[in-house]
Amino acid sequence: MAPELETAHSRTFVSHLWQVAAAISVSLFALAAFNPSMSDDAKPASAEDKNVLRVCAAAKELPYSADDESGFENKIAKILADSLGRKAEFVWSQKDAIYAVRDQLDKNLCDVIIGTDTNDPRVLTSKPYYRAAYVFIQRKDSPLKIDSFDSPDIVKANPIGFVQGTPAETMITKLDLYNDNINYVSSLTNFKDKRNSYTRVPPDRMVGEVASGKSELAIGFAPEVARYVKANDALKLTVIPDNNVRDDGQRVPFHFDQSFAVRKDEKDLMAAINTALPGIQKKIDAVLKDEGIPFEAPQPPT
Repeated sequence: MAPELETAHSRTFVSHLWQVAAAISVSLFALAAFNPSMSDDAKPASAEDKNVLRVCAAAKELPYSADDESGFENKIAKILADSLGRKAEFVWSQKDAIYAVRDQLDKNLCDVIIGTDTNDPRVLTSKPYYRAAYVFIQRKDSPLKIDSFDSPDIVKANPIGFVQGTPAETMITKLDLYNDNINYVSSLTNFKDKRNSYTRVPPDRMVGEVASGKSELAIGFAPEVARYVKANDALKLTVIPDNNVRDDGQRVPFHFDQSFAVRKDEKDLMAAINTALPGIQKKIDAVLKDEGIPFEAPQPPT
């Protein structure tokens, strides 16, 4: 794994170096002065306040997080904070969430990240609170029957939307479908140069193009796309089985446990989170169900 990068399933991509950041405006800085949620350019006033849980959060990364607190991870953060007897204070970043560890958590601007892959080596992670999968997205009226990468109809789907650097790309390449679809995938990001940067494929656009018939299939991480599939009655999603292998026989995981993350030296905070988890699991499940995310119980430790 490249240093300072999070994994694909946590909406961050192992093979990319994402270095694009938006500047924070003076007006946002001023707003943070009296708003309990802070920008990443403002020093949180509550750094030592144990009545507050400082949450690393992206300001513009729906459906996960947004500065109007409409992201499903914003809701989970509030549930967690309440269970700890604290108030959630969102420390907003205008950058992609891939930089949350490097630019927020490691700099002690915030204390917890929501939705990190379990056992991420850069941080201390909690017991997993759900297991999420990649999914196929199709129109309900599609004549193509696709429920795995072994489905014969998958080679008939054209074009296919997927995100580079994810397990989906590995399997698309194995099926020799990459060259047939890469131009379409690039068009989803307006052909922006990916060298030393990451341009997020807008999940609502990828889903919307399946709905409109512009593409026949899309492959996405369920937490990222479920909201937009749920909102369109013409669409369906199918969980991709977790039994995929590369040409060389190496397993390609498509299901991933998700955890809360804190700095490695925050053992007391992590212990408190793990203690609180059983009592809030049903509330977290309710948020995921309302979002339309298909999820499984986490895998037992190996």
